[in-house]
Amino acid sequence: MPITFPMPNFGAILPEIIILFMACVVLVVDFAMGKEHQRTWLGYLSLQGILGAMLASLAMLIGGKSLATFGGMFLVDGFALFFKLVFLLVAALTIMISLRYLEVEEASRGEYYVLVLLATLGMMIMAAGNELLTIYIALELMSFCLYVLIGFFKRELKSIEAALKYFLVGAFSSGILLYGLALLYGLTGETALPRIAAVLAEKNLYGNPILILSMVLLIAGFGFKVSAVPFHMWAPDVYEGAPTSITAFLSVGSKAASFAALLRIFFVALGGSKANWEPLLWVLAVLTMTLGNLVAINQTNIKRLLAYSSIASAGYLLIGIVAGNEIGLASVLLYALVYGFMNIGCFALVILLCRDKQNRGEFISDFTGLARVQPYAAMAMVLFFLSLTGIPPTGGFVAKFYIFAAAIREGFVWLAIIGVANSAISLYYYFRVVMAMYMREPEKTVSFSYSPALTVAILVMAIGTLLIGVYPHPFLSAAKTAVTPLLGSVKAMAMLP
Repeated sequence: MPITFPMPNFGAILPEIIILFMACVVLVVDFAMGKEHQRTWLGYLSLQGILGAMLASLAMLIGGKSLATFGGMFLVDGFALFFKLVFLLVAALTIMISLRYLEVEEASRGEYYVLVLLATLGMMIMAAGNELLTIYIALELMSFCLYVLIGFFKRELKSIEAALKYFLVGAFSSGILLYGLALLYGLTGETALPRIAAVLAEKNLYGNPILILSMVLLIAGFGFKVSAVPFHMWAPDVYEGAPTSITAFLSVGSKAASFAALLRIFFVALGGSKANWEPLLWVLAVLTMTLGNLVAINQTNIKRLLAYSSIASAGYLLIGIVAGNEIGLASVLLYALVYGFMNIGCFALVILLCRDKQNRGEFISDFTGLARVQPYAAMAMVLFFLSLTGIPPTGGFVAKFYIFAAAIREGFVWLAIIGVANSAISLYYYFRVVMAMYMREPEKTVSFSYSPALTVAILVMAIGTLLIGVYPHPFLSAAKTAVTPLLGSVKAMAMLP
């Protein structure tokens, strides 16, 4: 009997096809141009591909259809499409803030844009993966591109050191994650997430020691990727040493993609075992928030400060996962969206102060008196810091409010109290920068790395941060719709005998 293979639905992966095609186009065009040509316009070409993929994803999201293709390994549902739009937005903002930055650093090369596009492709597949190997291969595609991008300034010792550290930690964490996935496959004999859930429920394996070990390894593996304590050691050094634009990309895109994969695995495949992994994530959330905020207090390098802030943000996201209800998961998605605006916005303003290889605007002292010479840039920085702290009327406030409300609704009152206390602590170190900008006179004449793309990016991020804070309803509604497939899987497992 001949073996037949069903034809995959290529329309379901149209956004991924567009990104892959554009990466190939940029690579070929860059090769054909020769060394003497300016590469900046390749960034604009990449932006066109990202815009096309965003329109395709948005059309699918508005259509509201859920599709499965490639034998069910790839899902196109609201959850995947919401995260795809976040990744594409992050990639677009990253390229926009990179155009002038690469010129200043004398590192404008076409492969930079190719690697950003391919890393974004890996993130998109991670969010849509419905099978263990699909998710893992997509994670490795993202990681390999990031290894190269972090070490992109190959003549800079800090950049090479950061790339080496991230590579070693990334390889180690990938091994731990793969071991956890292998144990899960060995226990159930399945790699598809819904079938894993069905086998666990049918054989009542929730208390099995192998399953517990698998969950611990998965949490550790993803903990490295999202820089949760105690798996955070790499983040400050990598954030400091990497090119600033890539630090922004890494801090948002990689973290959001890892959370997307974690949510898909733990709520679709392991949703019936929530009682086992919930306490682990509770402890992880408390440690991550507290250590991230406390250590950030003593930082003088703005990139290291934002690294510890990013660690703390992972703790807030874990609160929403621990709550596990509709509003909790929706607020995780909402926070990922607004985090893209406010965090990349902070790094964009660091790039604004990057004048040359010796003056990169990476220290708090570089912001001294900024409000006197560039009041609008200082206002944007204050806005992003207010949002990161969680003060109204910003998107960060709305996202944190719903995260804490979800925790209280599920009875995790102390977890919410600890989260609020940590948000109050963060106000101190953010406003150290604000004090430097507004309460001190500039010590020297400062030039700025303005460009049309950078200016537009900062404006877009400021508007996005305010818009979500003032009018959150459509964004929260879209996030609630997006998490419906995950909650449906948990409810289905709960109904099984």
